[in-house]
Amino acid sequence: MAMNTTSPMVATFWKPWYLTLLPLPTSRHSLEIVIHEKKRDECVRFLREGVCKTGVHKWFQGEGVDYEVSEESKKAREKQEHKVQKLFMRRRANALAVPTNDSAVRAQREMERRDRLRAVMTRLDADGELEKLLQAQEAAGDGAAAAGVEDAGTSEEIFHTEGSNELWQARMEILKFSMPRAAMRIQRAKRKREDPDEDENAETDEVLQGMAHTSMECSEIGDERPLSGFALSPDGFLLATSSWSGHTKLWEVPAVKKTVVLKGHTERVTGVAFHPQSCKNLSSSAGNIATGSADCKAMLWSLEGTRLRSFEGHLKRLARVASHPAGLYLGTASFDKTWRLWNINTGTELLLQEGHSRSVYGIAFQKDGSLAASCGLDALARVWYLRTGRSILALEARDFKPVKTLAGHEGKVMDLDVMEDGQYIATVSSDRTIKLWSHFNS
Repeated sequence: MAMNTTSPMVATFWKPWYLTLLPLPTSRHSLEIVIHEKKRDECVRFLREGVCKTGVHKWFQGEGVDYEVSEESKKAREKQEHKVQKLFMRRRANALAVPTNDSAVRAQREMERRDRLRAVMTRLDADGELEKLLQAQEAAGDGAAAAGVEDAGTSEEIFHTEGSNELWQARMEILKFSMPRAAMRIQRAKRKREDPDEDENAETDEVLQGMAHTSMECSEIGDERPLSGFALSPDGFLLATSSWSGHTKLWEVPAVKKTVVLKGHTERVTGVAFHPQSCKNLSSSAGNIATGSADCKAMLWSLEGTRLRSFEGHLKRLARVASHPAGLYLGTASFDKTWRLWNINTGTELLLQEGHSRSVYGIAFQKDGSLAASCGLDALARVWYLRTGRSILALEARDFKPVKTLAGHEGKVMDLDVMEDGQYIATVSSDRTIKLWSHFNS
């Protein structure tokens, strides 16, 4: 049997054996043993009579012995210890009671406050500093409460960010545009409410009955890549689709025949919107269509396919775009957590609005033009008063009862639009198809 006093002890087997469970010594008394199936008895006798005399029992017990561990074993052990530590920290985090009082916690984004604070408190608890922090916080809270009683008569000062002259002029135009329309809407609502022949419940039931019989009328492949956005023209005779290919296409309705392809974006197009006077009083060579893209730009197009203007300023990719009812402004939502208002005629950025803690995905304007709504990946939808720029309402989710499920797409439905007279509902999907839905033919 070969013996070597310098190399580590190595055991090689033709088949598994119980000696593989024994930690072999690797110090200056190390032995190199090659065990074959025919020499099992000889090896056992050797381990019992010879090796044990050199103190192998002490090595087995781990007394003063440095074992040689491979780099892969070290990395695996460190990885396992990291996972165990991470699991321990997560359990500790779930067991902590996290305060969310604004006077005690100063966080930039209220939606992410609890998660960030929980992580900080977990680290402090692991270092044994959490108790000291809580005691200091209680003492500071008592002092702040005492100071608040003394300063109860003082008023809080509200800070405003000064806007540009272009924004002031835009808000004046929005005021002049929205006030008459709001007055007319209120008058119509009053007449309808006071008219004894009006039955709102009967009208609602009639609409619901008609929608219950909605069926698919047309289906068409819209692009080689998934479709991402969709819009119907105000007169209902054109529809526009945006695609991940970076192209926007115009189609005739109801034949769904392609007419124009808008090319200019370098990334996928994520949203499209028609001018409120498109196909009505607006020239086909004017800015009829607006698009937004993942290249951080919005563009204005004519119906002839000419790019007229670019709107640049967002720091991350755009999501949806929307045209203001006055036809003078464009709204864009972006993954940089803001939505912006632009002057269509000059391309000037009028308003940069923050308020969402995560990416802003959708934007829309009220028909009167005085309100804007935005929704984001922070699970919030906010309503903004355009005359002042203030957020006046945060919308919460509510349950609705479905009237009709329009089943026909094979992929995710990315966008939809409804014709003003309610004749058609149009949808686009990641399955690259456009579908028109109508209940009149049924």
